[in-house]
Amino acid sequence: QVQLVESGGGLVQPGGSLRLSCVPSGFSWDYNAVSWFRQAPGSEREGVSCVGSRGTTYYADSVKGRFHISRDFAKNVVYLEMNKMNPEDTAVYYCAAKAGTKNWHMSDLYTYWGQGTQVTVSS
Repeated sequence: QVQLVESGGGLVQPGGSLRLSCVPSGFSWDYNAVSWFRQAPGSEREGVSCVGSRGTTYYADSVKGRFHISRDFAKNVVYLEMNKMNPEDTAVYYCAAKAGTKNWHMSDLYTYWGQGTQVTVSS
């Protein structure tokens, strides 16, 4: 079965940090861009960050300077390091993959998706 598998979600206090991981299952993603999206209750799914097949990175303005995306080709995993978190970061976070980084923030363009992992920022 072709899918992405996320892990690392949970509850964190405001100002804290959390690291999400995403690994592929059933396919190779070496030539794909891999992105993180999030969706809060009552809101549309939004692009958070993207890493291309050559390591180029992109971030939404809301997370620039706080979140860091990285890609470990040897371990076949993509990470999203989230720092200085605030309650507005609370959402279900999804990992997704597609060919190329063009229009990375547009969720409709993605071929592969994970099941999502809940991230809650609360005291």
